[in-house]
Amino acid sequence: MGAALTRYRVIAWIVGVVLIVLVVIGMPLKYVFDNAVVVETVGPAHGFLYMIYLVAAFDLSRRADWPLKRMLLVMLAGTVPFVSFFAERRVTAWLAAPQVARAPEPVAR
Repeated sequence: MGAALTRYRVIAWIVGVVLIVLVVIGMPLKYVFDNAVVVETVGPAHGFLYMIYLVAAFDLSRRADWPLKRMLLVMLAGTVPFVSFFAERRVTAWLAAPQVARAPEPVAR
């Protein structure tokens, strides 16, 4: 499951950054300055990357055996600016907690 988590973390950051560029830079340029070049280039890229994000989140959720509600919330995190970063940290914490619980305790000498 480590590789699936790594794939999810990488694509979550990429989708988050691209969405922020689209919303913070592209949208004001389009609607305030009437220049749609950023929206026209970054928008389709975000759409394509979001599809990859959905596949990575689905793969990870199936491997981790999450309930449907958690899987859907994680998938929706890529649609709201800054939320994908928060979701990535939460997902990492959820998956790291069982790892810590199973780790053997050090032997006292």
